[in-house]
Parts: sequence; structure tokens; C-alpha cells
Amino acid sequence: MNSSTEFFLHHGYTILFLTVLAEQIGLPLPSSPLLLAAGAMVGLHLLNPGLVLAVALAASLISDSAWYVLGRRRGNSILGRVCQVAIEPETCVSRMHTVYHQYGAKSLLFCKFVPELGTLGPPMAGMMGLRPGTFLLFDAGGALLWSGAFVGMGWIFRAQIELLVIKMDRLGTWLAIAIVFAIAVYAAWKYIQRRRFYKSLRLARITPFELKHLIDARERVSIFDLRDPVEWRGGRIPGSIQLEQAQVVSMVPAKTGTEVILYCSCLKEADSAREALRLKRRGVRRVRLLEGGFERWHELGFPVEESLRS
Repeated sequence: MNSSTEFFLHHGYTILFLTVLAEQIGLPLPSSPLLLAAGAMVGLHLLNPGLVLAVALAASLISDSAWYVLGRRRGNSILGRVCQVAIEPETCVSRMHTVYHQYGAKSLLFCKFVPELGTLGPPMAGMMGLRPGTFLLFDAGGALLWSGAFVGMGWIFRAQIELLVIKMDRLGTWLAIAIVFAIAVYAAWKYIQRRRFYKSLRLARITPFELKHLIDARERVSIFDLRDPVEWRGGRIPGSIQLEQAQVVSMVPAKTGTEVILYCSCLKEADSAREALRLKRRGVRRVRLLEGGFERWHELGFPVEESLRS
């Protein structure tokens, strides 16, 4: 038995619990390799399969329940906190809104399989008012499906994994350095991509005060609400047209004579910025984004109309 296997055999349950807990909290520590290793050791009769799944389930429920409670109490703001540790924070909230709107509570059964959505599922469920009992049922089911899938794959490919571990153990320090270097290069590349993206989003902005002044003065302005349909229930800025993002380009004429204002939730400003860039490329000259999105407008106590769509 090599040193890596022996170490995991003695401390495997504790390491697995802490790693799954850290990943579900939102830290960039993937637990799937450990679940695969645990599955291989189950196949070699070195670990108990029931205890492995119980440990993964307990770690998931502890972190997920905490995020669920925070989602119920703090709503959209907590999603921003979660996405601060994501590699692509400008898209993760948008993706989770779309997934939850389409599948509802059932999204908890599979969101752990999708990178960056596993941590967002519980606070989204809390924000949408899912009942605690229903949340625990679907979240536990999703945690068991996710952990069981990786443990099962580890059990099936236990011979290959054992051989891989032996080879990795022989490489020792050099392998660890190579893995750390690869992760650092990937993170740097994603950071550069993100900076380039944000640089391209240096578009004109309009403050809520300026927009309210235009509305009160009855100026000619076209306002488009690009939030997800699940967010429309909270109302809309007076006179705004609620559209899904795919409809924006087709609904706004290239030679419109009015100024176009786009807004969404403050956490998804990147989405409205993308649509603004697309409109500019089509020849729409006057396009501005609402600073702070709908949340900032609402926080200032400005008027809100009932949504026309739901």
C-alpha cells in the first residue's frame, strides 16, 4: 500500500467531509477527485460505502442549509457574495436564475453537477421562498445523486484509479508543483479574460435620479427591463418594457429616434451591457445602462409599477 492510499485510509472520512463542506460553501476546492478516490477504495473494500455517502450528504446539507437561510433573509444580495469567489461571476447569477426559473426546486437535483451552480442553488431556493421541508428533500436528493455518481464511477474504475495513484505517488513533489502551476495558469487566463471583458463594458451610464427626471419631464425615452422573468414579480420601472434578452435586438429598431435605457438586476449588469454593445453595433447610437439596476431604483424609493408579464 503506497503512502497516499495509506494516508487517505486513515483520514479519508475527515478529509472528504471538510473538502465537500468547503466546496459547497463556495471555496475553489473540487471534491469530485476525492469522491472518485473514495469510490475506488470502496471497491477495494477499504472504506464503507454507506459511511462515505453519509459524510458527503452531511457536509452538503450543513453548507446548503446555511446558504438557504441566507437566501431567505437577504435575497439577491447574498448571490453576489457567492459569486465573488466564482471564476466567472458576471454570468453565474444569470445562469442560476435561468435554471431555477425553468426547473424550480427540481434544479437542486442536478445543479451540483454544473460548475459554479452547486453553491448558488440553495440561496436561490431560499430567495424564491421554497418551503424548508421541500428544500431539504430535493437538496438531500441532489447531494446523494451527485456524490453517488462520483463514488460509483470510482468503484467502476477502481483498478485504473489505483494504478494512477501509484504513478502519482512516485512522481511526488514534481506532480504537485505541476498541478499548482496548471491551476495558476488557468486562473490567470480567466482573470485576463475578465479584465478584457470589463474593459469592453465601459459604456455610458445613467443614474436613477437622471432617469426619474427624464420620466417626470416626459422626455422621449425607451426603457427596457432585461431581468429574468422570475424577478418581474417585484414590479418594474414605470413605462419600461419587459423583455427577455434574446428579444432585445429584434425589438429595438436600429434607427430609433429615442434614447434607449437598459436595466436588469445589479448583479447581472454584464448581461444588459452585452445587449447594449449589440445594439450599438447595429447602429443604435444612444444607449445607456441604469446604474445599480432595478435594486438601486427600488432602494431610493422611486415609483414602481406592477409587472405586465409574470
